[in-house]
Amino acid sequence: MNLGKLSRLSNAESRSISSENPTGATSGGARALVPPSLEGMGEHPSQDLGTGWKVKPCDDIAPHSVFEVADIEGPGAIQSIWMTPTGYNRFAILRIYWDGQEHPSVECPLNDFFASPWIGCGQYRFAQISSQAVCVNPGNAFNCFWEMPFRSHCRITLENRSKTPLRLYYQVNYTLTELPEDTAYFHAQFRRTRHVTDGIHTLLDGVQGQGQFVGTSMGLQVNQNGWWGEGEVKFYLDGDTDSFLSKGQEIAGSTGYPTICSTGTEDYFLGSYNFENKTTKQYVEYTGPYAGMPHVIRPDGVYDANTRFALYHWHIMDPIRFRQQLKVTVQSLGWHRTGFCKRNDDISSVAYWYQTLPTASFPHLPNNDDLEVI
Repeated sequence: MNLGKLSRLSNAESRSISSENPTGATSGGARALVPPSLEGMGEHPSQDLGTGWKVKPCDDIAPHSVFEVADIEGPGAIQSIWMTPTGYNRFAILRIYWDGQEHPSVECPLNDFFASPWIGCGQYRFAQISSQAVCVNPGNAFNCFWEMPFRSHCRITLENRSKTPLRLYYQVNYTLTELPEDTAYFHAQFRRTRHVTDGIHTLLDGVQGQGQFVGTSMGLQVNQNGWWGEGEVKFYLDGDTDSFLSKGQEIAGSTGYPTICSTGTEDYFLGSYNFENKTTKQYVEYTGPYAGMPHVIRPDGVYDANTRFALYHWHIMDPIRFRQQLKVTVQSLGWHRTGFCKRNDDISSVAYWYQTLPTASFPHLPNNDDLEVI
């Protein structure tokens, strides 16, 4: 909804799920009972106030367990999600299932879903994001505003893959409402290449159906010296495959000629010229409604040996439409002396898109060793 429509009346019903109202039921909030004090354990913070006050603001998720954040009967639409977790965020896996599908349409480490690959990964690495689709606010508050409609059912889970408990504060705001026939379903998929070996990191592949690509977030760690951001982002739409190439024209690491091709990594994320302040010779962080580089982690001369970047580009004003198929790649490409050169940087990414159901199952999510930032 935009500001110009806020005055329009609607028959939609607003609901919200949190630890204080885990089902989102009408009159279902603030019903948690204050547990009796236990000898030697101290009293509950609301012991003197009682039910109706702040009794259950969060949930604890045991190690190696899955917590059900939301289970909603539709039709309706998720309007916004706020979360603030403890623990190692790469080991907290967010999944969203639409309309009874067995496999998720969203599967991402929690921090990466909110375009924050370095927050909560080892040392505390906060970076504010102020964009139209995602906001990250002090001290560790993740917010997203992607519209997520569903016709019959929505299920949201969070898996704790770590060896320690995870505490989660959260709120899922949604509406129960009828949906237009042409409504598509929100998807988000995480991928990681710890050492790009052929010059290509795949952002998304195997998409079948009609839809629109709406965003990319990326974490990049440089694994060698020099400029790293010459790689083109390529969109292969509806048949852009090797069948278009004549014999002898095959391109190593390619799937053919793309319909949409950026001119470089910094260009795709709506920056230019190394993201560099030419006076200070330093990278410049930025965050805007549709694109940003909110995070630059610089070597500290002791334990931080590599420079790391967080980047995002939301195709909100310019969604990339496809009718049957979609594949998206980015090159790990830099500049050395007098020419372009392939690189072996560490690239993690989340692709965001809408499409019709059913959806193909995602590749297996990496194990903890391949998720961890080292």
